[in-house]
Amino acid sequence: MSDNKVLADLVLSDSTVHATVDAPFDRVDLADWLGNLTDEEYQRCAPGEHKACAHGFTDDGRRETLNVEMIGTTLTIQHAVHDIFEKHHLRLVSLSDALTPNGWTTSQGIWELRVTDNGDGTCRLSNSILAHPTTEGMEFYEANGITFDQAAAARQEASDAHNHRETPHYAASIARKALASRGA
Repeated sequence: MSDNKVLADLVLSDSTVHATVDAPFDRVDLADWLGNLTDEEYQRCAPGEHKACAHGFTDDGRRETLNVEMIGTTLTIQHAVHDIFEKHHLRLVSLSDALTPNGWTTSQGIWELRVTDNGDGTCRLSNSILAHPTTEGMEFYEANGITFDQAAAARQEASDAHNHRETPHYAASIARKALASRGA
């Protein structure tokens, strides 16, 4: 798998969804929320689609979050390395394993969460998911008679639908954590 390269110039999917976090901006801490996100709470954020969540470290000491989820008809295992891990901004980059109806493949997923102050005691959550194919993924599509455009269209539809389902639940979870951990 060492020859498996991310093709960052190609986009499989790109989805951004917004939701309101019913907690004051100064009380919201995305790094604390994700760093302490339990498996059960992760599952509540997309019932039936989020299967498991765990936290650990890469061999070189970087924080990593492992997520197992269904995106459309694909079981996806995210090996999400924390690239930006701040109070109001998270960026995780994953070389993800995907079990499709045609077998296993890979893609790169970039998950980015940001909160901005609405000025009214609430925040705006932006949940962005960007996916790029890998060389292995492109070989997989070719071997299965799938064009890149077909793969991208299917991934866009599935990823955007998933993002629309999970984002409001993430916002509610972030608000619960913010209010509980700050004594509100």
